[in-house]
Parts: sequence; C-alpha cells; structure tokens
Amino acid sequence: MLRTLAGACVFALLAVLPAQSQNTQPPYGPPITLEAAKKAMAAAEAEAAKNNWPMAIAIIDSGGHLVMLHRMDNTQLSSVELSTGKARSALYFKIPSKLLDEAISGGGAGLRFLALRDIVPLDGGLPLVADGKIVGAIGVSGMRSSNNAQVAQAGAEAMK
Repeated sequence: MLRTLAGACVFALLAVLPAQSQNTQPPYGPPITLEAAKKAMAAAEAEAAKNNWPMAIAIIDSGGHLVMLHRMDNTQLSSVELSTGKARSALYFKIPSKLLDEAISGGGAGLRFLALRDIVPLDGGLPLVADGKIVGAIGVSGMRSSNNAQVAQAGAEAMK
C-alpha cells in the first residue's frame, strides 16, 4: 500500500514539475562524508552569521539520516524540525524543496502533495551533489524563505 502511494506521488510530482527537473536529476550516491558535511555546514553558517540570521541548519546523508544539526543562538525552536524536514523533502524528491511549494501553490494536481506525510514544501532545502551523485541534502530554517534558501545555497556550493 505504501509503495503504491509513493509511486502515485512520484507520478503526480512528475506531472506538475517542470520537464527540466525530471531529466537532470542525478542518481543517489554514497552517504556524504563527515568532512564534506563539515565543509557544507561551515559555509552555510558563515553565510547566516554574515547576515546576522539565527538559523537551524541540518545536513542529512543519502539515506536520509541526520549527519549534522546546528541551531544557532536565538533561533526559534520550530526551525530544528523544519530544517530537517526541508532536507528530507529535497533528498526524497531529488529537487529543491521550493519546487514542492510551487507545485502546491499552483493548485490542480500539485494539491495532491498535501496528502503526503512528513514533507516540508518550503524554500530552504537542497540536494547535496558530489561527483554527479546525490550524497545528502541540506535544510535551513529560521528566517524568511529567501534567506533560508540563500544559506542553503551557500552550503550546497561548498560541495563543488
């Protein structure tokens, strides 16, 4: 039953997301190393600190397991769960979590995502790619969506 639901959700996602994201998704790879996670975390934290943004930053591996979680001083407590959820959403669907937000906001078939448990369709989650494979994901929460995305992007770019 769960596989059927997951398959239906993936089919629905492919129907509502732009064609370019369907054809350019890299495969899953080995789990992110601790050293690579530290590098991504340091870049994300530096971006948040530079802007004086209190944030929670989560990095998960390609299996969806938490590798690192940092909650900066004065970050709202809800950001811990939100950052982890954004990372998992980006990992499971192999896309930025913002695309899930856009699919739902577009209505129609995109509204089917509201039936899924444990997705966080908000900007701030990105897959982490190394050697052309998804090795994990980063999720950021604590400020406005565009700020969260900026910090996540800094972490993802550190992987290049």
